Amino acid sequence: MAQPPSTSSHHAPPADVLRSAPLRELAQRIERSTSGNGVHATAWPPLTLARADAPAAMATVAVQEPSLCLIAQGGKQVLLGSEVFEYDASRHLLASVDLPVTGRVTNASTAQPYLCFILRLEPLEIATLVSELAPMTHALPAPARGLSLGPADPALIEVAVRMMRLLDTPDDLPALAPLLMRELLYRLLHSDQGGMLRHMAVADSPGQRISRAIGWLRTHYRQPLRIDTIAQYAHMSPSSLHQHFKAITAMSPLQYQKQLRLQEARRLLLAGASDAAGAGHAVGYESPSQFSREYRRLFGAPPLRDIARLRAQ
Repeated sequence: MAQPPSTSSHHAPPADVLRSAPLRELAQRIERSTSGNGVHATAWPPLTLARADAPAAMATVAVQEPSLCLIAQGGKQVLLGSEVFEYDASRHLLASVDLPVTGRVTNASTAQPYLCFILRLEPLEIATLVSELAPMTHALPAPARGLSLGPADPALIEVAVRMMRLLDTPDDLPALAPLLMRELLYRLLHSDQGGMLRHMAVADSPGQRISRAIGWLRTHYRQPLRIDTIAQYAHMSPSSLHQHFKAITAMSPLQYQKQLRLQEARRLLLAGASDAAGAGHAVGYESPSQFSREYRRLFGAPPLRDIARLRAQ
């Protein structure tokens, strides 16, 4: 897949951040908790950990859920549409809605593996906290991109370290983990990315309405796309839906649906549950040639060659 130019300039990580004791502890704890490459579940469901001992030869395509990603060591590149987000221990990645993205670890080695702390965010928890905070003294900002980078915040890293420590005492998780989640959300809401999160929480905000539209698409992606139906479900006009959907996701509803379809088709093929024609039909394509063409455009190879390459790796 061709790599578009990066939309985010790369800055050298602040020395005080990279040398901080909390960041070193976070990296050590993630490394101890991950036995090999890949994404690892933890005893606390919202928290997963990722590790890679070498840069990725291929990009992976997935749906990024609302989440905070803190890299303790190494670096990664994420593509949303034609936009590129590059981050490392100097910056975190925040997603506020479900977004089809392409990701690739860019900095990792056996001696210094890529190590990432990934915390899924629940809109209901954000809404509850927002309702308890002092009312906003200014209007909610216009919906912005649902994926953004923020500078490494020592306070966020401290909360992540305390969450990691809790994994050593699983009996404490039910009582204490929600308190740490609340602290983390509070700090994010008071950061420059706070407006982006408030759109998830404020009833009938454009951001929340787009979240409804995204939820509909994720459930009905096999069906023919009818903008009027989605707009009605999201309580928006078709023109407003298009405008805000693209502002948040960097793509149109049709492009979003295509990515969902192709990701599911790839999963079916990789699992051996279908051949190429069957996988395309299962996700809503009536034309095998159109399916193969769009699959190649997204994944860089026709279906069977792509799956063979994945299995070889």
